Amino acid sequence: MIYPQTFEQKIGFDRIRQMLTEQCLCELGREKAAQLQFNVSFQAIQQLLQLTAEMKTILMFEENFPQDNYTDGRKSISKVKIEGACPEVDDLVILGKSLLCLILLSKFFSGPEKKSKYPELSVLASGIQLFPQVVAEIDRIVDKNNKVKDTASPDLKEIRQQIRQKQTEVNRRLMQILRQAKADGLADDDAEITFRDNRPVIPVSAANKRKLGGMVHDESATGKTAFVEPAAVVELNNKVRELQIAEEREIRKILLAFADFVRPFMEDILGSYNFLAEIDFTRAKAKLALSTNGVLPILQETQSFNWRNAMHPLLYMAHKSIKKEIVPLKIQLGNENRILVISGPNAGGKSVCLKTVGLVQYMLQCGLLVPMGENSEAGIFNSIFIDIGDEQSIDNDLSTYSGHLENLKFFVRHANSKTLILIDEFGTGTEPALGGAIAEAVLEKLNDQGVFGVITTHYANLKHFASETPGIINGAMLFDSQSIRPLYQLSVGKPGSSFAIDIARKIGLPAEILEKATEKAGQEHFNYDRQLREIARDKTYWETKRQKIRKVEKNLDDLYDKYHSELEDIQKERKKILAEAKAEAQLILKNSNAAVERTIKEIREAQADKEKMRAVRENLEKVKAEFAKNTFINDKFEKKKNEIIHAGKNLAKYSPELQQSQVNKKKPDKKVELRVGDVVTLKGFNTPGEVVKLEGKHATVAFGNMISTIEIEKIQISETQERPKAGAGVKVGQSITNRKLNFKSDLDVRGQRADDALMSVQQFIDEAIMAGNRQLTILHGKGNGILRQLIREYLATLSFVKSYTDAHADRGGAGITHVVLEY
Repeated sequence: MIYPQTFEQKIGFDRIRQMLTEQCLCELGREKAAQLQFNVSFQAIQQLLQLTAEMKTILMFEENFPQDNYTDGRKSISKVKIEGACPEVDDLVILGKSLLCLILLSKFFSGPEKKSKYPELSVLASGIQLFPQVVAEIDRIVDKNNKVKDTASPDLKEIRQQIRQKQTEVNRRLMQILRQAKADGLADDDAEITFRDNRPVIPVSAANKRKLGGMVHDESATGKTAFVEPAAVVELNNKVRELQIAEEREIRKILLAFADFVRPFMEDILGSYNFLAEIDFTRAKAKLALSTNGVLPILQETQSFNWRNAMHPLLYMAHKSIKKEIVPLKIQLGNENRILVISGPNAGGKSVCLKTVGLVQYMLQCGLLVPMGENSEAGIFNSIFIDIGDEQSIDNDLSTYSGHLENLKFFVRHANSKTLILIDEFGTGTEPALGGAIAEAVLEKLNDQGVFGVITTHYANLKHFASETPGIINGAMLFDSQSIRPLYQLSVGKPGSSFAIDIARKIGLPAEILEKATEKAGQEHFNYDRQLREIARDKTYWETKRQKIRKVEKNLDDLYDKYHSELEDIQKERKKILAEAKAEAQLILKNSNAAVERTIKEIREAQADKEKMRAVRENLEKVKAEFAKNTFINDKFEKKKNEIIHAGKNLAKYSPELQQSQVNKKKPDKKVELRVGDVVTLKGFNTPGEVVKLEGKHATVAFGNMISTIEIEKIQISETQERPKAGAGVKVGQSITNRKLNFKSDLDVRGQRADDALMSVQQFIDEAIMAGNRQLTILHGKGNGILRQLIREYLATLSFVKSYTDAHADRGGAGITHVVLEY
């Protein structure tokens, strides 16, 4: 039950109904909108809400949903009900569009995917009857311009061919007559053939109409021009008219035949229109939900509700249009607290809060999605009563207060535990003491009846009663006492102050009047109101603090989730990059070892012949060039590794596992204990060598014909223990000694070509390593700096080159490069 009859106008639902009507595409849906009413069946409400929610999803994500050709064909189909009645061509067009729309809708909801995503709408669509044969027959008769096709019947085709022939003959004859009339001065030079009463005529001056000869059909408003059908074409035009009449008879015959064809389907077609009406109206409800941010809450078959972030839909749309934020409403009514008594300042939002409850609950039970949080819980009421606004009626001899009492009498008589009551400004309209007492008595009675409700008031006795009575709870609309402005936020648990003195002071009422008012109100009442203000102020302060803490906690949670996710991604990426880098390094080392060993072998065989050495080095350069192609890959790995290391340092404090892995990485390798005669290899290489001498942190190792002094930490015990050929170190000992004695630590490559200069530098550095010399000087000259650049680029590729710098400005500057080796 809904009370009073003007309920929809009082809460603003009439505007909601109007918006629904405007969203409908045809009269079928608009009639559904007009018939929309309050529902109390839990199952029916749940189904209506589910249908609307599914349609809302369709409008958001399904681009191919049919939204055209929603037409009401009931009038068109009703014309064939009586035998002998003839429909118009437009009736066929309307009927065809509506039946085609039914076919497209049925096709959209067919298939397992759609049935799974939209179960309620699919069930609704599964029961409709389609009429493809009727659509095909309409397509056979009517063309895309909504005209009867020539091929609709053989006779019609023949008639229209004769009409076109006769009209062509008439036009040709008229053009001849018009040209002659212009030549004879009977018609103006700009005169054209026109029509009067569907007959072609020639405009001539009134004085010459007899000279042209023929039938006058019309004259101009001034009487100076006559429209004459020449006698030569009158008979031809008569024949055309006869053929047109025959065409109309044939079209009527075709339409009558169609009426006989479609008459047996008439009742079934009318039944299918119920589905089209339901889809059109459900689409309108979904469009409204998109406009008002409506959602499907958690529906429960109880009379309680717990709304989170609920909004007045009309207020939401109004604020949205001007990009203004709306303060959402959080409200809960349950068995413990069934009635909420809201107090607070005028214009603080009490009435908006009450109307929001009424409108949202009414919309919900009409099957409309409502603007609130999706995790909100909603219940069902059998009745909603409201007392709001001026109930004064001259016709019924009712004053404002009498009107309120009539409403309260109805509430007391008809309300029960399944009723939601809404009362605005409870008790006002009469002497405050008596009005407050009557209001308190009515509230006690309603509470005893177990009703649910929202009541707004300024009366202190009602606030006291609410705080002391089980089932009733106080609420306050928050107010900023510093800036004297309402916050439009509902706070449940404590009553609110009216802030009358503060508002009056802000408006500018004289101070002496305010002081006098305070004295008249009594210190006790003033203290009570002041305490309420202080409670409201403290409530606002702590609510602000709580919101800030929530925000900080949320930011911390988001930050933690972000770092945790990044840490997992980094660990995965690290494993991937290390695996790829290891595989690539093994391939490069394998290829480089093979190239070095091949080069050493060729040097041995060539016995250090200069030309052979040149060829071998060129071949080695080609191998190096091939390796250089992969530089960008190595750079990519190095860059990614640095990113991981940097991110890991930032995130280590969030992961004990990562901290432990960093500690493990810093553990030094097990120290290598070497002895003279051990077989060793350079770390990362496979070529074996024999330790011939140990000096502190360095070891002298013989690799075939080469003997080199190497830091112990750069070598390792060979796994194969395959010794190099005996005597290799003895044979080259004297050669090494001679090279050390004859080696010069400076090289002059001025005047050489780039290739020759680079080869000289390579040999020079090899000799320096054999001689154990770590300080080198390369004289390349200044010139254009090309030779200097090439040499330094080459030096940058050598891992054992510690540094290379220009000489002092007084000793050659940029024309000389000092090189420091580290091996």
